[in-house]
Amino acid sequence: MSRVANSPITVPSAVEVTTSASEISVKGPLGVLKQALGPDVAIEREGDTLRFKVVKESLHAVAMSGTLRALTANMVRGVTQGFVKKLTLVGVGYRAQASGDMLNLSLGFSHPVAYKVPKGIKIETPSQTEIVIKGIDKQQVGQTAAEVRAYRKPEPYKGKGVRYADEVVALKETKKK
Repeated sequence: MSRVANSPITVPSAVEVTTSASEISVKGPLGVLKQALGPDVAIEREGDTLRFKVVKESLHAVAMSGTLRALTANMVRGVTQGFVKKLTLVGVGYRAQASGDMLNLSLGFSHPVAYKVPKGIKIETPSQTEIVIKGIDKQQVGQTAAEVRAYRKPEPYKGKGVRYADEVVALKETKKK
């Protein structure tokens, strides 16, 4: 069984954590994040550390205590440092351009692809083949990166498509006669 909930979270001095019976709110220099709490988990604050305790012993309660601990740790990191995902475009003529709250992609289709950027996410294009997605919510940054990548996943023969910057695409050998 995982022991994730047993390790405490250290809260930096610039971060303010408030808890109620149904919600935890984390406020920092980059913004505010909120997370709903279940009745199975209690949060104890000791100075600048947070600990998660199971209220009633059950398998679900133990799982939720670890989950809430991980979500809260990501919230604290998000409001202090933020999260970043980098995508690269591989292919002749594949381009990206960020303008306002739209990401315009040219991915070899007969039409350009326009992606509406969700609130709380900032997209930059340092070059035409690079996309940098930034935000304070880890789940939202990852979901946005996955949605952009889904427009044209890397294909296995030439490796063309939208891929994560650290992704390695295993290329298949072409069919021989």
